[in-house]
Amino acid sequence: MIDRWGAGYFDVAPDGRMLVAPLQGRGRKVVIQEVVEAALKDEGLKAPLVIRFQDILHHRVRVLNEAFNRAIAENKYRGQYRGVFPIKVNQLREVVEEILDAGRPFHYGVEVGSKPEVFAGLAVHGDPDALIVCNGYKDDAFIRTALLGRRLGKKVILIAEKLSEVRAIIRIAKEVGVDPEIGMRVRLVTRGAGKWAESGGERAKFGLSTGEILEAAKALAEAGMKSAFKLLHFHVGSQVPDILILKRAVREAARYYAKLRRLGHQIEYIDVGGGLAVDYDGSRSTLHSSMNYSIEEYARDIVWNIADVCDEEKVPHPNIVSESGRAIVAHHAVLVVEAFGAVERTASGEMEPELDHKLIRAIRDVESTLNAQTLNESWHDLLQAKEESEKLFELGYLELDVKAQVETLYWRTVERMRALIATLEPSEVPDDLVDLDKHLQNQHICNFSVFQSLLDHWAFGALFPVVPIHRLDERPTMASTLVDITCDSDGKVAKFIDRDQSERDTLPLHTVSKEQGPYYLGIFLTGAYQDIMGDIHNLFGRVNEVHVFLDDDEECGYYLEETIEGNTIAEVLRMTQYDTHELATKMKAQFDAAIKQDKLKPAEGMRLLAEYERGLKDQTYLSL
Repeated sequence: MIDRWGAGYFDVAPDGRMLVAPLQGRGRKVVIQEVVEAALKDEGLKAPLVIRFQDILHHRVRVLNEAFNRAIAENKYRGQYRGVFPIKVNQLREVVEEILDAGRPFHYGVEVGSKPEVFAGLAVHGDPDALIVCNGYKDDAFIRTALLGRRLGKKVILIAEKLSEVRAIIRIAKEVGVDPEIGMRVRLVTRGAGKWAESGGERAKFGLSTGEILEAAKALAEAGMKSAFKLLHFHVGSQVPDILILKRAVREAARYYAKLRRLGHQIEYIDVGGGLAVDYDGSRSTLHSSMNYSIEEYARDIVWNIADVCDEEKVPHPNIVSESGRAIVAHHAVLVVEAFGAVERTASGEMEPELDHKLIRAIRDVESTLNAQTLNESWHDLLQAKEESEKLFELGYLELDVKAQVETLYWRTVERMRALIATLEPSEVPDDLVDLDKHLQNQHICNFSVFQSLLDHWAFGALFPVVPIHRLDERPTMASTLVDITCDSDGKVAKFIDRDQSERDTLPLHTVSKEQGPYYLGIFLTGAYQDIMGDIHNLFGRVNEVHVFLDDDEECGYYLEETIEGNTIAEVLRMTQYDTHELATKMKAQFDAAIKQDKLKPAEGMRLLAEYERGLKDQTYLSL
C-alpha cells in the first residue's frame, strides 16, 4: 500500500524503518526515525512531532507547474499557466514562503479568502507577474486592503461572489483612484463528488448565476470599467476523485468564457479553482479518499478541453489559473506520535487457581467442545455465560474473583475462536462471527490529540495512512485502533485504509514495551488543513515541529533547518482567557493559607508553589 499512497515519496528500508524520498527517485532517502531521534537529542523535542520535509513542497510545486507547461506545449495552447496557492489549506508562514520560493520561476501566486489572509498575502507576495486571487465574501475593508496591492503594481484580482460585491468594488475603486481587476465566480450546474460535493453546483455557497454575471458586466460597463472584467472563476469542490467531473466542469466554464468573449468582454483568465485530489488510500479510484487520475492527466484534460471549446467558438485561449492546495502540501508533513500503552481485549499471563463456579465450568465446556462444526453454537453459549455473569454481578450475587476469571476465560476462548476462523473459508464462517475481529480489537494509547492534529478524521471520517515508522520487519501481533489522551470518547482513530478499496476497523500493530523502547507511529499526508484547523479541546495545544531540508554536504544527507516548540500550558491557558500571573498569585494565596493553618511547612509550601509555576512552562502533552 505504501507504494500507492506514498506517490514515490515514502518507502520501507530493509531494516523495517520508514524512509522518505523528498525528491522521489532523484534525491537521497531519509530515515524518519532518525529525524525523530535527532529532534530529541539535538533540540529536546519529543513526540507528538510534525516533521515537514520542505523539499517535498518544492517538488510538488514543480510537478504541478511543469505538468501544465508540458500540456500547453503538447496542445499548442496559446495561453499561459498561472497557478496560485490557496493559503487557507495551510496558512503557516514557513509553508507559504517555501511554496512561493519554489514557485518563483513559474510566477506562482497566492489565493486569499479572508481579511487576515489578504494582509498576509500582500506581504509575502513579491513577484509582480504572479497573481493574488481574492476569494470569499468581502466588506469595504477587505476590498480597500486588496486594492492597496493594485497601487503597488501587484496583479490583484478581486473575485465577485455576489452582485453587490461588484457594485462595492466599483464604488471603492473610484474613491481610491485605482483601476481594479475583477473576476466573477460562475455557479456551474456541474457538481463535485465525495465529501465536498455540496460546495459546487447550482446550490453552491458562492457564485453568480448567468443573469447576475450579465448584470455585473453591464454595471462595469456603465461605470467605465468594462476592461476590469479579467477573470472567470469556478469551483466544483475540494478533493474531486473523478476526472470526468472535472472535465465536465471545465467544458461548462469554458463555454461561459467563450460566450462572454464573443459579447466583447476581454477576459484574460479562466480560474478552474481547486479540486485536484490526493490519493490518501492508494486505491486510485473514485472513493472520497482517492483519485482516479494523475496530475499529468489533470493538466492535460484542463488544457485540451478549454482549447477545444475556444477553438470551436473561435475565441482566444485564456491564461489558466488553478487553486490547487491539498495536492501541493499534503505529502510534506508527517505527524509522529508515540504509542505508550495498549488496552488489550485478550487476556495474557497466568490465571489464579481456578475457582469452582458454574459459569466457569460452562466456559470450560465451550472450550472442550470447540471445533469448526460447533463454532456457531459455542459462540452463543459463550455469550450466554458472559451475559449471565454480568447480570449476577449487578444483583450482587457474583464476587470479583469469579467475575475476573469469567472475563479471562471468555477472552481466551474468543481468541481461540478467531484462530479457528482463520483456518476456514469465508463461506464457512457463521454470520454471527464475521465481525469477530472488531469484537477483539485492541487500543494503542497515543500521546496526541485527534482534535488538534487530525481534525478531519474526527469531523467526517477522512482517512490518513497510519504506519509504524520502525519495526516493519517484524510481524504485527495486535489488531488495534488508536486512542488519544483527551478525555473524550471521540478522541480516536478507528478507520484505516485497506487494500481492497475499502476501510478497515483495525490496524495491525506491534506490542508496546519499555524493553523495546519508544513505539512511534507515523500519520502521513497531514499537510493539508490539519495543521491549521486544530482545536485546543482539553487544552492540548500545537505540537512540536521540525523542518527538514536535504543537503548532500551533511553526512546524514539532511539538516534540521528550523525547530518550533509546541504550545506550553501557559500559552493555551492564555488562549482561553486565563492570566497565568493571576493563577500563580491565587495559588500562592492558597499555599500561604495552608502554611498559616499548619497544613504545610513554609519551605514545603514555597517548593510546591515553584513546582506549580514551573509546570506552567511545560508543554501540554504527556512527558514520557
